[in-house]
Amino acid sequence: MSDIPVLDTRAPTGLTPGSNAAEKLTKRLRRQAGQAIVDYGMIRDGERIMVCLSGGKDSYTLLDTLLHLQQVAPVSFTLRAVNLDQKQPGFPEHVLPNYLAGLGVDYEIIERDTYSVVTEKIAPGATMCGLCSRLRRGILYRYARENGFTRIALGHHRDDIVETMFLNMFHGARLAAMPPKLKSDDGGNVVIRPLAYCAEAEIEKYSRLKQFPIIPCNLCGSQENLARQNVKAMLADWERIDPGRCERIFRSMTRIAPSQMADGALFDFAGLEADAHIP
Repeated sequence: MSDIPVLDTRAPTGLTPGSNAAEKLTKRLRRQAGQAIVDYGMIRDGERIMVCLSGGKDSYTLLDTLLHLQQVAPVSFTLRAVNLDQKQPGFPEHVLPNYLAGLGVDYEIIERDTYSVVTEKIAPGATMCGLCSRLRRGILYRYARENGFTRIALGHHRDDIVETMFLNMFHGARLAAMPPKLKSDDGGNVVIRPLAYCAEAEIEKYSRLKQFPIIPCNLCGSQENLARQNVKAMLADWERIDPGRCERIFRSMTRIAPSQMADGALFDFAGLEADAHIP
């Protein structure tokens, strides 16, 4: 099979291997991931972690970071990189096995033809992402349970989490996002997002620095989620006008004051009364 176009992995100007800037970026991402793991109790001694590898910049950075932390962390844990080959036309089947074998990493490629299922059920021109992701999640969750993994690691980063919060606000009228640590609906899996504190722009730089062999996520020809792209553009505008705003939004999600919101299920507004002993 011929190669398909991949992300331009040339290191950006001023960020070359071994440079001071490259070292700072690497240390920052690893420190942020380590802090998120500690803050949310993501990894305990003896964990068996399934690292979901899509071939995108985020999942490559996740695996790279966890491999480093595996060497320096005070707890012992094992890793297996798992990719789901969904049989999209043009998928470069050799890229991930070659990369993972070169690292000497324990890995498995799961082959399931979900592409045919999705194209059969979704009208031409409509986005396939929703059904595709549900099928993918079900297969990976089942694999994790059947193979005794105690954690499923995903590559979602800080910007994914913030974008999801605004999507739920704008389109679902609820305040919810992607938690750094999550128990699946069926209770059978624990999902962790070690890159929860990491900015997408820095992951992008790191990916170019490391020259990961990126596989595009649009092999199926499906259009990008327009709502998410609109939110991403909105946040990019805000960040340009006020640098650091996205980081502050994320930090605000970690400092919620239920009594200052309006959810009666989280705070007893109906029963709120003044203290009787105050004259």
